[in-house]
Amino acid sequence: MEFIIIHQQAQPFIAHIQLNRPKELNALNLQLMQELRDTLKALDEDDQVRVIIISGNDKAFAAGADIKQMAGKTAIDMYNVDQFSTWDTIKKIKKPIIAAVSGFALGGGCELAMLCDMIVASESARFGQPEIRIGVMPGAGGTQRLTRAVGKALAMEMVLTGKFITAEEALQAGLINKIVPVELYLTEAFRLAAEIAQLSPLAVKMAKESVLRAFDSTLEEGLHFERKNFYLLFASEDQKEGMQAFMEKRAPVFTGK
Repeated sequence: MEFIIIHQQAQPFIAHIQLNRPKELNALNLQLMQELRDTLKALDEDDQVRVIIISGNDKAFAAGADIKQMAGKTAIDMYNVDQFSTWDTIKKIKKPIIAAVSGFALGGGCELAMLCDMIVASESARFGQPEIRIGVMPGAGGTQRLTRAVGKALAMEMVLTGKFITAEEALQAGLINKIVPVELYLTEAFRLAAEIAQLSPLAVKMAKESVLRAFDSTLEEGLHFERKNFYLLFASEDQKEGMQAFMEKRAPVFTGK
């Protein structure tokens, strides 16, 4: 991998992927996104990984797409490249993904953070969709996920003006989970990941799937999907272990079976 660094077992059951184009503020070119997609697919199949963290560096999570790769393209060029199929694959990852964000998360970087399931941000984090300033608009979910996260009014302002918001504003708007000092954002992401990693992997994956379904269906359809997954978990060994451990007043040992 040229543009990402993989820490397969950064902590027990936790994998850490670091975006690694520091001179370009981790701009998301086609190769980086393909490397990220392939790595996430492999980690999703690895029984020794239960939670995945994606980070950049202190200065930037990712400062947008690589404009140099797109500037001379035609509409047909962009259609044939089909860069968004990579994003569609990442969306289907079953294991929880935590974005650890410091510095800029702009354009595609903001969209990538929103594609993750939770966001831990440093005090220096800045979120924005500034595509309008270069004559285009968000194309990897920025108009859709941002609106669902922060509401129409703020999303419209950010998308139509290219305005950045601070970590504090992002927290108040419901875009992120928490803010910590710059030196602690990765530590906090790992703390959250470790909390999830000790739980039943099957229950976590099905719960994630059910929460995401809330954005893609009616309430009735979502409730039906949730109920199906709830019943299905009673076929697992983890359900038996979890409930038995509760009755015996001990810590459960989940195996993902």
